[in-house]
Amino acid sequence: MASSAPTTDIDFANMPPRTADLEETWTYLSRGVEHIMTNFELGLSFKGYTSLYSTVYNYCTSTKMHGKLDGNRTGANLVGSDLYNKLSLYFISHFKGMLEKANSLEDIDLLRYYADEWSRYTRGANYLNRLFTYLNRYWVKRERDEGKKGVYQVYTLALAQWKIHFFMHIQKDNAKLSNAVLKMIAQQRNGEVVDQGLIKKVVDSFVSLGLDNADPNKECLDIYKEQFEAAFLSATELYYKTESDAFLAAHSVSDYLKKAEDRLREEENRVERYLHNKTRKDLVSKCEHVLIREHAELMWDSFQSLLDYDKDEDLQRMYALLSRIPEGLEPLRKRFEGHVKAAGLASIEKLVGADGVNVDSEAKAYVDALLEVHRKNSETVSRSFKSEAGFAAALDKACREFVNRNAATGTSSTKSPELIAKHADMLLRKSNKMAEEEDLETALNRVMILFKYLEDKDVFQTFYTTKLSKRLIHGVSASDEAEASMISKLKEACGFEYTNKLQRMFTDMSLSKDLTDSFKDRMAQTHDDNDITFSVMVLGTNFWPLNPPAHDFVIPQEIVPTYDRFQRFYQMKHSGRKLTWLWNYSKNELRTNYTNQKYILMTSSYQMAVLLQYNKNDTMSLEELITATAISKEILTQVLAVLVKAKVLINEESEQYDLNPGFKSKKIRVNLNQPIKAEVKAESSDVLKVVDEDRKYVIQATIVRIMKARKTMKNQALIQEVISQISQRFAPKIPDIKKAIETLLEKEYIERVEGSKDTFAYVA
Repeated sequence: MASSAPTTDIDFANMPPRTADLEETWTYLSRGVEHIMTNFELGLSFKGYTSLYSTVYNYCTSTKMHGKLDGNRTGANLVGSDLYNKLSLYFISHFKGMLEKANSLEDIDLLRYYADEWSRYTRGANYLNRLFTYLNRYWVKRERDEGKKGVYQVYTLALAQWKIHFFMHIQKDNAKLSNAVLKMIAQQRNGEVVDQGLIKKVVDSFVSLGLDNADPNKECLDIYKEQFEAAFLSATELYYKTESDAFLAAHSVSDYLKKAEDRLREEENRVERYLHNKTRKDLVSKCEHVLIREHAELMWDSFQSLLDYDKDEDLQRMYALLSRIPEGLEPLRKRFEGHVKAAGLASIEKLVGADGVNVDSEAKAYVDALLEVHRKNSETVSRSFKSEAGFAAALDKACREFVNRNAATGTSSTKSPELIAKHADMLLRKSNKMAEEEDLETALNRVMILFKYLEDKDVFQTFYTTKLSKRLIHGVSASDEAEASMISKLKEACGFEYTNKLQRMFTDMSLSKDLTDSFKDRMAQTHDDNDITFSVMVLGTNFWPLNPPAHDFVIPQEIVPTYDRFQRFYQMKHSGRKLTWLWNYSKNELRTNYTNQKYILMTSSYQMAVLLQYNKNDTMSLEELITATAISKEILTQVLAVLVKAKVLINEESEQYDLNPGFKSKKIRVNLNQPIKAEVKAESSDVLKVVDEDRKYVIQATIVRIMKARKTMKNQALIQEVISQISQRFAPKIPDIKKAIETLLEKEYIERVEGSKDTFAYVA
């Protein structure tokens, strides 16, 4: 600071001589100190500052008292001590009038006075600190180096004196100063506009007054915590306890969530505006306890209502609030799991019950109902609960429950995998009306959502394999790309072993096409009388879930030559292989020559065998047809029923079938190849038989693999390990595992350990 005011210079013009004693020196310096501390705004010229600085320097470096005193201490040390004491006493006297004024003030008037005086005092003390630089640099430093931690640099000395002789005197009167701050904060919480800058000045002074004797430059929060923070936190707790209780008594939980959210945000902002940052943790913790923890039960109880009415914003708020306290979310997760499970079960109950829908024929409706429940609640998890892992797990657990066990499945654990496989089959057929490939891909991805929840994935696999075989055999796949995409998804979900058979089926189809082309070329070279168009699929027994007919079949004479030629052709290419003809899966096209309009009849092999009999006969009895075709009566009656319904045959007399010469159809190509009930019914039971057989071998193989690695194992531990390893594929039943253990004991893969009934050992 510098000023050219002559009055200021005159006051400090007559500098004492270098040899001046303490009294003369202090008399001169005290005028400068008083001027700086009380009339700082009048300024101080450079000449005046230089005179005061030089006086301090001259006194501290005075040589008149040199000589050994008190052991190793010199006269210069004592001179510094006297000057330090004079300054210390000055600060004490400086507060006398200030205390009288402060004692007469209350609340905001006291705070304003305190803040103004603090600003004036600290500004002056900072200036004095520079003025007494020499004292700080040498005498104070030496004293502190010798262990006198009660000696400070001039600025710190000023703060220490303020704390003891001014601040603490005011606080002794019922914490008058800090209570005035708390009162203003309460007013702000009540919605009043307050001078935040004033609060910040006062609170900052509390921080500045903290003093670490070991290191005065280090921040010390003792005064701030003792004189302000502790009371502030207690007042905060009381305020919000009173407010929250009163608010909830008059308002809904939804309104309270908004209120609590606003209050927490306000307190966070309060720290930013005028509190020390280290208060944040304790303040937020206190607010969370009062605003959230103490009302958590009420929030938990109202959670279901928010879910029922899709109160998305309120759910987001409740999640955000309860996530701030330990274990605050766990009750919500459990309630959410129950909610999703109930919604899933109710959805299928509605589908099966009210509309009386046959889920076997309405697999799409079943799948759509399950997916809709998943979609809605999955969106809730991502939107309202920020995709938190615990809620995602609760959703998965609930979906696993209602996907596997619901009103449509009853007690069967295989029904859901079957229906989902049926839906996938429908999607992958040409008859599916999906307009774009992207739509089909999306639909397949949705199937995979449900697939991951299936407990018996092996049942789905077997049904899917069966359905795939039918699509490939009958050439009704929507596209090879869609089939490959679905297999890729299953492979990603369950691994190579799960989809190995599926991929081999495509390989067989490709090889069969090449084989057919090769056979046609051979026939063109050697038999130009072959007027039958013929294609064949040679499919590996181990990979295709196809069973030969349970009855004999008389091959119609019309196709015997082609049949014999292919048999010979195949044996030449692959000697030692045996072909088993699956007439129950074959299909044919017959041309009508007996009608005016020529039709192409698309038939099964059984229908073909029946119709070809009418090349020689106009009418035949059921028994004659059974003898001619060797088809069982149960199946043949159903085959004939389809032909009668299509009016190709006429059944006017019991068990007598005539060719209809007046057959007519709007279409030239007439599809008669409709599945018969016996085949449809057999498919489901055959699949489940295959699943049961496969499971026996899977369980046995798993036990052998475990025992080979462990060598010896107790019965209970072995059972648990088997369940653990197989549960990704299906849920094994304990009796089945025990039966497998007995089988392996008989086969001597494992043995009982002598002297211990429940311990097994691997037999190498």
